[in-house]
Amino acid sequence: MLAELQALRNTFDGSLPMPSLQRPGGQQIDTLPDLSDRELIDLVRRVFAPRPGDDKLALLVDLPDGEIADSEEWRDRRHLAATWLRRLDAAQAETGLRCHLFAYGNVRANNADLPATAWRIDGELPTDAAAAAELEATPFLHLFEHYPIFIALSQFSATAPLKLTAARHGFRAATMPGFNRSMINALRLDYVEVDRRVRALAKRLDEASAAHFRFSVAGQVHRLSLDLRHRRAHPSGGLVQEPGKAGNLPSGEAYIVPYEGEIAGDVSRSNGVLPVQLDDEVVLYRIVENRAVDILNQGPQADAERRHLLAEPAYGNMAELGLGVLGDFGVEPVGRILLDEKLGLHIAFGRSDHFGGQVGAAQFSHPQAVVHIDRVYLAQTQPKVHVDRVDLEAAEGEVPLMRHGKYV
Repeated sequence: MLAELQALRNTFDGSLPMPSLQRPGGQQIDTLPDLSDRELIDLVRRVFAPRPGDDKLALLVDLPDGEIADSEEWRDRRHLAATWLRRLDAAQAETGLRCHLFAYGNVRANNADLPATAWRIDGELPTDAAAAAELEATPFLHLFEHYPIFIALSQFSATAPLKLTAARHGFRAATMPGFNRSMINALRLDYVEVDRRVRALAKRLDEASAAHFRFSVAGQVHRLSLDLRHRRAHPSGGLVQEPGKAGNLPSGEAYIVPYEGEIAGDVSRSNGVLPVQLDDEVVLYRIVENRAVDILNQGPQADAERRHLLAEPAYGNMAELGLGVLGDFGVEPVGRILLDEKLGLHIAFGRSDHFGGQVGAAQFSHPQAVVHIDRVYLAQTQPKVHVDRVDLEAAEGEVPLMRHGKYV
């Protein structure tokens, strides 16, 4: 554990004060990187641009339970949320926002629907969902109707349910699933410039009818086309300023759901082979009409993925083409999807309704099976898969987008 904390400390440049982290019993372990008070206040004001009538902010955390064990990183994320609550509440005169912390039982899968209720935490954070169950529960519906701004520092991603619910209730939310201290510096970026670049990429995606990929794996070439017709791209530049919007923080990507073939008589044109490196093995997915329908090779990971596709066909849905930009700002991958997908190209499997697609929780066998899982194509994350080129098919012909993993 101490080695983990020291590694996190080494990501900090030493220029800002850091709060102390204590064990539950009160023993100080070390000081860890964090935003300064000024940076935290400026982050909230920049990301959300609070407007007249915005008077409250809710911080959300999820709790371990008897099935999902706690971890040091998860515990520290909850500690960070409690720390931010105290500091933001002290800045109410400047932000205009009263801040409250709510905890809920974890949903055991990324982007699964949220539970019906949460617990408001006014004192010490409960260690798990069982301990929190002694507190008075508050319906999430009540929170959605009374809080205009949310920050979700969760273990399991709440992005999909918050995106869908924000559109219905008019709040806005920044989701930070899996956030850890190594990502603090990514919160200090110039998100006005990040947003500008993201919007330029979203415009390119909107103008395209398809994206064509050429991958190389051990000298073998694999080609894939994703159908971008009948869809609009989404810019996610780290600014969540319009009511009804939710997005990741840190952020910096344009994304689009490939066409899934829902129009009668118009099948999806997404076809080909998608290579994905899982551990040390490259799995080759055969894509037909925007679904991974088979695995073309053998191996432990390939066999496991084949079984997964058979058990959960919705998992094979090509749910997102994402184009991250933070790699151009010098940000390095940290081994967490929240940040790593914002660095460059990524393609996701599974749930898509929160992005405007057709595949949602109802298409999976049970709530814990619901996933939206991104595969990130960076040299550090998939060294055996080389992105030779990506071209967009537009009215004027093919437009070069990437060469050798880099934007052109």
